[in-house]
Amino acid sequence: MQAFRIWDVTQKTFYLRNNQLVAGYLQGPNTKLEEKIDVVPIEPHAMFLGIHGGKLCLACVKSGNEIKLGLEPVNITDLSRNNEEDKRFAFIRSDSGPTTSFESAACPGWFLCTALETDQPVGLTNAPQDAVQVTKFYFQQDQ
Repeated sequence: MQAFRIWDVTQKTFYLRNNQLVAGYLQGPNTKLEEKIDVVPIEPHAMFLGIHGGKLCLACVKSGNEIKLGLEPVNITDLSRNNEEDKRFAFIRSDSGPTTSFESAACPGWFLCTALETDQPVGLTNAPQDAVQVTKFYFQQDQ
């Protein structure tokens, strides 16, 4: 498992608020709230993503006709790329120059995104070209 820093192209970082992953501008003493993304690679461009030392994992959750990003209390190191049940936790990383996007493996065409407004939940979108969401991130291994 490796830890990465993630922030969107508008410089918003991820943090946890009321058990929900949100993106906002953290300054001063609040910078310690930044969530590092824990990564377990499963294929050259596919990976499991988690926070809190890999104890909470990002997942593509289908609820009726709705698809949204969930945080599930599973250990990232217990997940298996060969288990169909675990596919909802897998994301495909695509690099484009200095930025990265993350597409859900279980929900093709759905990408990790942040809202343009600050302090809004991190989510998934199936309209990555839409100007109301940010789907490009800086993703850097934590030193």
